[in-house]
Amino acid sequence: MTAPTPVIPQSGLERVRWAVSDTWTITLRYLMHLSRSPERVVGTMLFPVVSILLFGFVFGSAISVPGDGSYREYLLPGMFAQAMVFGIAGQAVAVATDVARGVNDRFRSMPMSDSAVVVGQTCAEVLNAMLDITLMFLCGLAVGWRFHGSFSDTALALGLLLLLRLAATWIGLYVGLILRGPESGGVLMPLMFPVTMIANTFVPTEAMPNWLGTVAEWNPLSATTAAARELFGNPGAASTDVAWPLQNAVLMATVWPLVIMAIFMPLAVRRYRRLSR
Repeated sequence: MTAPTPVIPQSGLERVRWAVSDTWTITLRYLMHLSRSPERVVGTMLFPVVSILLFGFVFGSAISVPGDGSYREYLLPGMFAQAMVFGIAGQAVAVATDVARGVNDRFRSMPMSDSAVVVGQTCAEVLNAMLDITLMFLCGLAVGWRFHGSFSDTALALGLLLLLRLAATWIGLYVGLILRGPESGGVLMPLMFPVTMIANTFVPTEAMPNWLGTVAEWNPLSATTAAARELFGNPGAASTDVAWPLQNAVLMATVWPLVIMAIFMPLAVRRYRRLSR
């Protein structure tokens, strides 16, 4: 006795419901994998916590902030944004592992939405990022960081941080689909440091050489960091001497991630569809 062949929905509304259901199933699968791999979760969350303690206490005493503000309050928004960008490496390795094990081939053999796998992986990563930002938020409060903005401003800052993580996740998804194997993911973390260091994450861009400061000011990470500082009410407000993206940080913290997703979403979906060809 053979199982009946599943019928793929044909109408537009039915296909949307089908895609949403498949996406949620894939999201739950990745969340279950995370729950069964506590070492990955702990490792992902431990790095930003250690970084907060290291930079906040070891280096913080030797770094001054414009206006003589608290360096920890200046630092934390940058650390939040840095952690969001570091999600690229973890996502890429997870996707490359699935490709190497043939998991995606099995998904492609099933009657399911083509976009469900990539969107489901992204949704799971964003949910995981909420856990990361919550832990960092609490850790920041423990070491003396405070937010001084209104509830709506604080919520908007957290939303912009998660939007950056969403964009970074699509980059990681595409990179994971083109890697030759999960072992290749080891080169990603060293490549992430220039992206996160050539920004206003740890020091003001005004303190950098002119050419390097210009690069940092146009770094999408800098816009999110500046927007978070502004909305949290932390030191480090952009001066009139910096580039336009930092003078309009909240706007660009929204625009940059949307531009990144507009580029990498179709690339990732197309690459996924071509995997078995």
